[in-house]
Amino acid sequence: MTIELWAWDTPNGRKISCALEEMGLPYVVRPVNINKAEQFNPDFLKLSPNNRIPAIIDADGPDGRPVSIFESGAILIYLGEKTGRFWPKTLRERLPVLEWLMWQVGGFGPMPGQVHHFLQVEPEEDQRYGLQRFTKETNRLYGVLERRLDQVEFVAGAISIADFAILAWAWRHERHRVSLADYPNVQRWYRLMMDRPSIKRGFEVSLTSKSSD
Repeated sequence: MTIELWAWDTPNGRKISCALEEMGLPYVVRPVNINKAEQFNPDFLKLSPNNRIPAIIDADGPDGRPVSIFESGAILIYLGEKTGRFWPKTLRERLPVLEWLMWQVGGFGPMPGQVHHFLQVEPEEDQRYGLQRFTKETNRLYGVLERRLDQVEFVAGAISIADFAILAWAWRHERHRVSLADYPNVQRWYRLMMDRPSIKRGFEVSLTSKSSD
């Protein structure tokens, strides 16, 4: 059955479109226009009580019963469990996937997101402290990723849902005021990921217009 992806054209939305494409799961996009505050609509709040995108509805959920899921990390784990793809079978193999997924959710997302915010603050004196603080932390996180990718091809060893999560934020590196040339291992990984046909489809699919059912 077709999964409903409630999302918008943001890194967190792209995590899920890329994962769905890579896993070969049929889906339909239900745009949630955050520029018009549609994330506060009652119908969406039933799916995502934290009024954040993305969320999914899977009519063919556990035990064949429908399920809705919010929070991008939870969605990625669910899709990995559902398909058995990009989600290792053993706990030992899953540990680095969970570590790097949580690293993204807790840091490599919220911190560059603050850079996005403070770049739009006016006047300039009101943005200065926040922009300096979060730019420094964003660059530190890119450095963490750089050192990790000096040891492994993908963040958890083999390609996993953690790569999809991190890639969606690295996709906005220019908005972070980050040059990937300063992080050659990240740049190598980024190009490797973006060259994957399913990833290309995940970034090309429109998340701002309704897909045909």
